[in-house]
Parts: sequence; structure tokens; C-alpha cells
Amino acid sequence: QVQLVESGGGSVQAGGSLRLSCEASGFTSSTYCMAWFRQAPGEERERVAGTSPRGGSTTYADSVKGRFTISLDNAKNTLYLEMDSLKPEDTAMYYCAAKVGSLCSTDASGFPYWAQGTQVTVSS
Repeated sequence: QVQLVESGGGSVQAGGSLRLSCEASGFTSSTYCMAWFRQAPGEERERVAGTSPRGGSTTYADSVKGRFTISLDNAKNTLYLEMDSLKPEDTAMYYCAAKVGSLCSTDASGFPYWAQGTQVTVSS
């Protein structure tokens, strides 16, 4: 059974940095897509960044491009999100998600596996 366990997050002032980690286990295939989503109160879940299988390519939402970096450590089966130059509007619950296969979805409904979520709060 696939499990995703997040760590990191917390509170930081605007301009600061945080790093999120997501350790994956239970995959029977090495071909899977992973992504980071976030959801602020009253808002829809938004895809922040994603990576293709084995971290071959990455994509970002325009709102975080140039500030956030997604990476995948294949040896540790761990996904990271390095968040720099944080802004108050980055405040949200952040979720790691995964799906088996090589066709990586950009929509939350395309990901069957989710971590528990971690809160990121950026104060001005």
C-alpha cells in the first residue's frame, strides 16, 4: 500500500524559506508522478509543482515559478519542495501527492495518493 509521509512546514516571515519533505513507500513500480498541492481556507486546491517519473522534468505554477524548487531523491523515495522568498499569499496547507504511471496529471483528481498535509504560514 502506498504511503506518503510529509514533514517540514511551519511559520516564517515574508522573505524567508522553508523546506517540505515527502517520503513515499509501498510503490511496486518505479514509474510514478509526484506533485505538491496547496489549499488555503475557502480556496480550491492548487497544484504548486510537479515532477515526472524519476524527476525527469518539473513544472511549476506561475505564482511560485522562480521561488520554489521541486526535487526527487530516487534513492530515498523522497520528494522535496524548497520554498524561498515566501510571501503571505503562500500561506496554505501543503500536500504531497502521487500517482503510478508515466502520464502525470495536473489536476488533484488525477492523484489517488495523498500525504496528511502540513501547514505553511507566512507573516508580513
